Amino acid sequence: METTSSLADGREALQCPTLVEDDRTGMSPETLKRAFLDNLFYLQGVNRTNASPYNYYVALAYTVRDRLLRRFLKSTDTYKQEKVKLVCYFSAEFLMGRYLGNNLANLGIYDLIKEMIEELGLDFEEIIEQEPDPGLGNGGLGRLAACFLDSLASLEIPAIGYGIRYEFGIFHQMIQDGWQVEIPDNWLRFGNPWELPRPDESVEVKLGGRTEIYHDDKGQERVQWLPERRVLAIPHDTPVPGYKTNTVNALRLWKAEASESFNFEAFNAGLYDQSVAEKMDAETISKVLYPNDNTPAGRELRLAQQYFFVAASLQDLIRIHLKSHKNLQNFHETAAIQLNDTHPAIAIAELMRLLVDENGLEWSKAWAITQKTFAYTNHTLLPEALERWSADLLGKLLPRHLEIIYLINHFFLDDVRTWFPDNEELLGKLSIVEEAGWGNKQIRMANLACVGSHSINGVAALHTELLQKDTLKEFAMLWPEKFYNKTNGVTPRRWILLSNPQLSALFTEKIGDNWLKDLKELRKLEQYLDDPEFRQRWYEIKQANKADLAAYMLKTRNIEVDVNSIFDVQVKRIHEYKRQHLAVLHIIALYNRIKQNPQIDIVPRTFIFGGKAAPGYFMAKLIIKLTNAVAEIVNKDPDVRGRLKLVFLPNFNVSLGQRIYPAADLSEQISTAGKEASGTGNMKFAMNGSLTIGTLDGANIEIREEAGAENFFLFGLTAEEVYAKKAHGYEPMSYYKNNRELKGVIDRIKSGYFSHGDQELFRPIVDSLLYDDQYMLLADYQSYADCQEQVSEAYRDRDKWTRMSILNSVRMAKFSSDRTIWEYCQEIWKVNPVKISLED
Repeated sequence: METTSSLADGREALQCPTLVEDDRTGMSPETLKRAFLDNLFYLQGVNRTNASPYNYYVALAYTVRDRLLRRFLKSTDTYKQEKVKLVCYFSAEFLMGRYLGNNLANLGIYDLIKEMIEELGLDFEEIIEQEPDPGLGNGGLGRLAACFLDSLASLEIPAIGYGIRYEFGIFHQMIQDGWQVEIPDNWLRFGNPWELPRPDESVEVKLGGRTEIYHDDKGQERVQWLPERRVLAIPHDTPVPGYKTNTVNALRLWKAEASESFNFEAFNAGLYDQSVAEKMDAETISKVLYPNDNTPAGRELRLAQQYFFVAASLQDLIRIHLKSHKNLQNFHETAAIQLNDTHPAIAIAELMRLLVDENGLEWSKAWAITQKTFAYTNHTLLPEALERWSADLLGKLLPRHLEIIYLINHFFLDDVRTWFPDNEELLGKLSIVEEAGWGNKQIRMANLACVGSHSINGVAALHTELLQKDTLKEFAMLWPEKFYNKTNGVTPRRWILLSNPQLSALFTEKIGDNWLKDLKELRKLEQYLDDPEFRQRWYEIKQANKADLAAYMLKTRNIEVDVNSIFDVQVKRIHEYKRQHLAVLHIIALYNRIKQNPQIDIVPRTFIFGGKAAPGYFMAKLIIKLTNAVAEIVNKDPDVRGRLKLVFLPNFNVSLGQRIYPAADLSEQISTAGKEASGTGNMKFAMNGSLTIGTLDGANIEIREEAGAENFFLFGLTAEEVYAKKAHGYEPMSYYKNNRELKGVIDRIKSGYFSHGDQELFRPIVDSLLYDDQYMLLADYQSYADCQEQVSEAYRDRDKWTRMSILNSVRMAKFSSDRTIWEYCQEIWKVNPVKISLED
């Protein structure tokens, strides 16, 4: 990777006078080489004659980790000494991606290490490929958290990420006969060289049982929780370095273990299963991300997971606080906790329990501290995605927390009655407790998060507007000052520097390397827009990236594609509202046009899909099957050879994304307007010079504003038009009957053409479109198809397309996560950078 400076300049810059040049911290080529070979021999017991590529990866990982540790400990010590306010990011997901390349880049030694490895006669890329993607997330939620950790460290903000150390992650996706098949993602099979277990800082987490009232030594009535079982939470720290700073923050992930892992008495009695039952039960909590919640056991496990990590994390933060403060009266001054969606929202009740029950604070004081501590990020406008837990389940697993939630709700609704007397409808909408009928009560976690936080933010301008107008409008009416917009961002270090080294080198050659710390610098590249040589180099870089992805698809899917075709890409979680099937309808339409007129002039296209469906989400899985079924026909039909190809790339993850984003010509961001909170894939595509076809949804609106409307392919209904159409009785069947091409597409699916004559296989998709079409595919189809014709015409003019590509890339400064994090720091968390000195 030729990135930010010459190798010689890099070496000179890395001779940091505050570091002692030894095999653990030294940055000279000889020191690095010696450390690498020592880690091969002394840590793994192999040498150059019998080492595998994985052995070389582990040796290199430890070599790099050694160079993080002093910065890591110095950062931690500085935060303690200066009693700083710590940003604490609570998230069920952290989709970090591979650590090795990222850490090399952020330390500024990527090129140095690459040269060293190649001087040893080893294949650097092969070594990089040995690292598994950590199975700690699924989609945009987890990747956003990872980008935020990178930006926090790069901006020198004291911070820590808290989550779960999932043993098997979400799942490894395979495609068999066109269907998604889930197998365990055993990413920890060979261990993880980046993490640092901290068993001495383990904490106990209680579950189940009952509560009882007692009187303390002052005669005050108190409540204590008598749990049914206790689980041990063991922290594992991963250093997260900033880009060319001394700051290295922590990602602290909790592993669940039984407090007693082996029942010797049961074993001696011949009850072998029972002897390890407690161990198996406890460890289940940190086994898998998002267990299927279609069963009562699955729902209970999900709730246990969410509580497990926030309970452990809050105990950890209280421990840290009490090391330098006498009591918890100012806890909110040392911890700013950001709730990444509602998964960690139970933390509000848990902090109240810790303050009131465990530390004896009065309720009103504890509540003031709690509200000042938490801030809540909402990530969805879908009502079904706003978490609710049955009161019965919550009371069974967390009996004290249910009592606390009822108390919070009681005091809150008393206030609302004072402010808005005789408004029972408003009370019903604001209440944390939803009366679901037949005595069933649901606990609304989004409402708990709103009531218990001092800040509520959306993640794109439209999303925040819709939160205030619709999803959370009652809370916005109550507390307008709590609401903020914080449009999402992504880190340019991973998504340009690491993913697109040739483009990074071009940027640095023309404007220097400061763009990696301030993405606004890229606007300077607009001066080269009319430079034929610059445009040619831009085009060649895109073609090289397309060739790289084409080679990958040939190797992994045995599908050969034309690198001169439009690489039309949609990679993201599979969901009906994201409308992958709208793109499939368009592919079938193009196929039908060619079949009806084989001589038709069509710009060649390679359609690339990727993404996982939730294991229990039947329709999403059926969309994957349809996509692959269409690919099976299209890719084998000689009539369309050289004009259409369709590829579904299995197991989409961060590393695959780093291949795909730089190679894409067209980014499909086609969700129903008003359904996507923000999106971040749209930003990664645009930063790498992809043009967007999209609706006015999520961050698409702001991407279009930044890039210029003329450099964005817009189609479809607006959010207001979607609502209006539904309010007046939307009839999807009328679009089917009145649009000949659309009817031909759906009829082709209905006929069994893509299912070996089976007319029932895809009936659920067809029926959902014709009789419901909740996400308005048929209403948007013609606009989408017409817009795709504009795409084809633009692509025919290479100069025009290249200019549009350049402008999309260099105008994306707003979507750096550095900008997002700085806004959080200034407006929500009220924290400032802290310089880390490496001097003793």
